[in-house]
Amino acid sequence: MNSNPMYMEYVDDADPQPAPRRGWRILGWVCIGLSAVMVVGSLTAYGLYRQAFGNISHEDVNAQLGPNRPKKLNSAMNILMLGSDTREGANSKYGRSMKNEVPRSDTMILLHLSPGGGQAMGISFPRDLMVRMPSCKSRKGGTIPAQTRAQINSAFSNGGAACVIKTIESISNIRIDHFMQVDFNGFKAITSAVGGVPVCLPKDVNDPKSKLKLSRGKHKIKGETALAYVRVRHGLGDGSDTDRIKRQQKFMGSLAGQAMSAGVLSNPRRMLQLMNAVTKSLTTDKELTPQVMMDIGKEMQGMTTGKLRFVTVPSGPDPMDPNRVALTTAAQPFFSAVRNDKTVPKEPKPGATKIPPSQVRVRVYNGSGIDGQAGRVASDLESQGFQVTVGGNAPAPTTVTKVMYGAGADQQAQTLTALIPSKPQAAARTTGGTPGLVDLIVGQDWTNLKSAGAGIPKQQGEIRASDDICKES
Repeated sequence: MNSNPMYMEYVDDADPQPAPRRGWRILGWVCIGLSAVMVVGSLTAYGLYRQAFGNISHEDVNAQLGPNRPKKLNSAMNILMLGSDTREGANSKYGRSMKNEVPRSDTMILLHLSPGGGQAMGISFPRDLMVRMPSCKSRKGGTIPAQTRAQINSAFSNGGAACVIKTIESISNIRIDHFMQVDFNGFKAITSAVGGVPVCLPKDVNDPKSKLKLSRGKHKIKGETALAYVRVRHGLGDGSDTDRIKRQQKFMGSLAGQAMSAGVLSNPRRMLQLMNAVTKSLTTDKELTPQVMMDIGKEMQGMTTGKLRFVTVPSGPDPMDPNRVALTTAAQPFFSAVRNDKTVPKEPKPGATKIPPSQVRVRVYNGSGIDGQAGRVASDLESQGFQVTVGGNAPAPTTVTKVMYGAGADQQAQTLTALIPSKPQAAARTTGGTPGLVDLIVGQDWTNLKSAGAGIPKQQGEIRASDDICKES
């Protein structure tokens, strides 16, 4: 491997014919996004997908990690997603001169699945994040000493997935249950398997390096065009890593939304195409067996795009190097919220009358006079597990928040009112009600929604898979 300490910054120029390497970073996100969809989807026909599951490679990372790890505090699931730039096999054409180099990972996402199912959060760790690196076993079996300051993406190059897991666990104290590692081979097949991915360009793009040529506005892209879109570096955004991550998160959300809305997860033929495209490039820990994947999928059957969130770990400019980033003071409270997440309550015991949020359908109306308030409240409700739609503006402004319910939804209304600080008295609709549906009319007195559990607060810059793809962050 090149001894230049800045090598990771300049490997883009390693091969003049293929696209710059940084462009490939998003390929890991794309494949990872599909892996996440595969995990949280309803994978119930195991016999049909047996061959696809057989494509997956496995590593025994637990043997490398040892016993001194964070405790598991609840039934939440944390899966580390890694994108590898290996040039082995068919990947060699994307950087022939790098074929024998040690693989790197510029993509690290911790997929957090809330207890009880129905919610997921993808937490991005920037490649330029400077952290304290624990001692790790090297790829050749030796020991890499601990470092007080190192760039986080060097963990993968030094010690593979096990070293990344150990590093993230050491800085967050979050127990990582499993990992998924994906290379970029098969990307075009993935975008085609979902029928194309909707994107929205803020301006015309004609970038000769990525060969992306698209007009301003909405497009559904797949194959070569999708490949060009994820490779583009200079044609979109301000070129910063932060801007690029946000664009990647939007692409992942759009990809997940397309898979869900296009019926991929419920169409055996298309699901098999998708799984074959993903699993041929997938490596996991030995414990993430097909049966475990199936169990997770069943647990997450209530997933909707509104319940799929993407955030970047709280970070900002590194005081020691303006070209790097460091964790901010908000990082540890955020990690604590993830560790202690009990957002989705357990199902009630037999005979109990309380209805869990996952079984409550809410329609939100804006009576506050504040533009966009219904959408914001709807997002907060979705993060608590409610099934939510936006009804638009109320017929008239109201100073107080109101809860009204259709036939058979009185208990569901009580679940909602219990989380509203002003404690409105739920009332039955005499006209205009929908059976089984609760209507929330947001008034001028609205503050915040109480948490149904410990929960993970909404983060600055958070992106949801249900967001408008043309909406600026």
